[in-house]
Amino acid sequence: MSVNPINMAFFRWLEALRELGRGGGNSNDADTIRKIVRALDELDPQRAKYIAAFAYILSRVARADMNISKAETSKMEQLVIALSGLPEEEAILVVQIAKSQATLFGGTENFLVTETFNEMATREQKLALLNCLFAVSAADNAISSVEEREIRLIANELELTHSEFISVRLAYRQFLSVLRDTG
Repeated sequence: MSVNPINMAFFRWLEALRELGRGGGNSNDADTIRKIVRALDELDPQRAKYIAAFAYILSRVARADMNISKAETSKMEQLVIALSGLPEEEAILVVQIAKSQATLFGGTENFLVTETFNEMATREQKLALLNCLFAVSAADNAISSVEEREIRLIANELELTHSEFISVRLAYRQFLSVLRDTG
């Protein structure tokens, strides 16, 4: 049986977290990581995969303008907590790891993670993610044209229609930099 390269790319960061949690040491960081690894291990593997992909894609949009603001990070954490049911400290670490992975491997992993999410998510879940992408981008009170382009690319990768994209975008029109710049 061959291994799906999409799944391999996607699970790299979860496995790195688990490896950290298995390591020795008595620092508070190591204890926190171990606690989070236990929580992730207790999740259904498909659920963990879904949460990880969701967090990664949020990070992808937040990083589109090469800067992930504190407001965007906070919004991502809130969304992951709401989606996953993980305690705050665990959701924060999931977001931090997703941000790191998006920064380090974004160019090579973006499509693979989004394709994996596309395969596992329902249309309603994809639309909910699209709404969350706009919410993260608007967290600092402005959606740059670069962020909007990245959201559009993700919407295409998720096989959402143009009208679905526009419908969600409309709810965030007051934050769109392109509309602010024109008058």
